[in-house]
Amino acid sequence: MTEKGWIVRQELYQLLQGSASVVGLEDAVLRVGCAVILGLVIFVSYWESHAGTIYSQKFNVNLVTLTVLTATVMMVIGSSIALSLGMVGALSIVRFRTAIKDPRDTTYIFWAIICGICCGVAQFLAAAVGTVAVFVTMLLLGRIRNDVRTLIIIRAARARELEIEGKIFELLGSKASLRVKNTTESSVEFIFEVTKGALDRAQKGAGVVLTERIYALGDVEYVNIVAQNDEIGS
Repeated sequence: MTEKGWIVRQELYQLLQGSASVVGLEDAVLRVGCAVILGLVIFVSYWESHAGTIYSQKFNVNLVTLTVLTATVMMVIGSSIALSLGMVGALSIVRFRTAIKDPRDTTYIFWAIICGICCGVAQFLAAAVGTVAVFVTMLLLGRIRNDVRTLIIIRAARARELEIEGKIFELLGSKASLRVKNTTESSVEFIFEVTKGALDRAQKGAGVVLTERIYALGDVEYVNIVAQNDEIGS
């Protein structure tokens, strides 16, 4: 082996071996403290902008914990490639089966991890600027709401099937969307979707409550109107 090849080999060996930096007490407290502060910012952002039907307090607390844990791991790893590969191998053993219902939750998870990484390597400015930008974005866009959708659930005798459909579309027109239709030998159940604004305008224009118009058809077991914030799968 030539001298140049030996030098390259030694450099690669040193690179793979890495040098896990030893962090002092004050530096460690500073990095973890910064991670806690940014984690609390993420906590507030999630709490303020969450739009799901069920707010998960445990998930929100876990975001703060995830930020701190990531910062701690990054302090240990430092610039050591060997330790980072070992960490990847260790994490690959763990299988996460928790389903994320709100796509925005994925954004918050990555936000917490990135803040933890930045704090762990003492990149406080990058962490602060990124956190402010994401916080403002999520706070503003998270406040945007679509008009509240309303579900009209009707169960009646099957003989009234066509009459009920006709009456709904007569009152609501194209604003009503038939999402579910269940039938049995003797009964039929509809679930129509319409915005609350369209329902209010239709009832105001007709001068009578929609439920009364449906019950007037006869053989109607019930008419339920339910507010719905999340979309129903088609």
